[in-house]
Order: sequence, then C-alpha cells, then structure tokens
Amino acid sequence: MATYTLPELPYDYAALEPVINPQIIELHHDKHHAAYVKGANDTLEQLEEARDKGAWGAVNGLQKNLAFHLSGHILHSIYWHNMTGDGGGEPLAADGVGDLADAITESFGSYAGFKSQLTKAAATTQGSGWGVLAYEPLSGRLIVEQVYDHQGNVGQGSVPILVFDAWEHAFYLQYKNQKVDFIEAMWRVVNWQDVARRYAATKERADVLLLAP
Repeated sequence: MATYTLPELPYDYAALEPVINPQIIELHHDKHHAAYVKGANDTLEQLEEARDKGAWGAVNGLQKNLAFHLSGHILHSIYWHNMTGDGGGEPLAADGVGDLADAITESFGSYAGFKSQLTKAAATTQGSGWGVLAYEPLSGRLIVEQVYDHQGNVGQGSVPILVFDAWEHAFYLQYKNQKVDFIEAMWRVVNWQDVARRYAATKERADVLLLAP
C-alpha cells in the first residue's frame, strides 16, 4: 500500500479563474503533484530495498530524492487549500482572522510590509521554488522563507502556513515568463480562513514541535 496519496482538490478546476485558468490547475494537480506523490512512494521502496540488501551506494541520491518529492507533496497539499475563488484582500478581525492579522503586524510591522516581503521572496527565488509564510516555534513569530526547488533556505522546525508556488508549471501557460505578475495576482485568491486555521493549530502545538527550552 502506498504511503502517500494524491489529495483531491477542494474545488473544481475553474474555481480560481481568472487568476489561474482551469488548464493550469488540472495539469498542476493531476500531473505535477501526482508525480511528487509517486516519486516519494518510489523512493521509499528503493530505500527499503537498500536496507534489505545493505546496498548503500546510492543513499545520498535517494535521501535527496525523498526530501524533494516529499516536500513537493507537502507544499502542494497546503497550496491547494491556501486558495479560494472568493479569497483575497487583507486578513481582518471582522472576518474572524484577527489573531493571524495581529501576528502578521507584530512579526512584520504591517500587513503591507509582510505582503511586500513575501511577494519579493516568491518572485525572486532563483530558478524554481516557493515563497512561504511560516510559523517559527522557537521565537513564536511568523517568518518569510524562500524554498529553492522543494528544499533549502528553511529554518528547521518552521511550519509553512501560506505558500506561493513560483515554479514555472504553476503559471507559464497563462502568464508566460511574467512570474511577478502571477505572484501579484495570487493575493486575490488567498484563503485567509485556511491560513488562520493553520496558524492557530501550529501555535497550539508549538511546545511539542521542538525539544527546546
């Protein structure tokens, strides 16, 4: 039995128009995300075979592959729920996401400062990667991270709660090479209710996320 499975989309392919067209959503979920799920499962099988045979010549490549595919699966699973057709705007207490809004202001000085930093982080990621808003449990604050490919530049233990996919497969069919335009458009579909739920759940678990004083 496969360890990882492709989650269903929480909406239909056309739900995020005009920000993201249906063809991109279909290809992105059904092909690209599915490939990460398969890659993670295949790599686990290859590692099991290596253990059984005591054959560790390829261990470095297998460990890197597992991190790559598993991170791709995790980030995409968050990504789909981070978006909604009736999202966007600024998180406000009036919408029931006041704790998240306060945390953003406390961590970044203002919503505008946070938005600018995450936009730039996502849009300037070299090659393929992600811009991520994450909860960092040691400080109890929110931080912005750049994720190259599906790895690297990440504070260990930080928990992603909002992710912007800046890989070309996320936007090229619609936005061509204008990655900045795509990232700017993404703010119109952010599901702040989902981000707020992730923030609240992560804060509640902060004391068990890291073995630290």
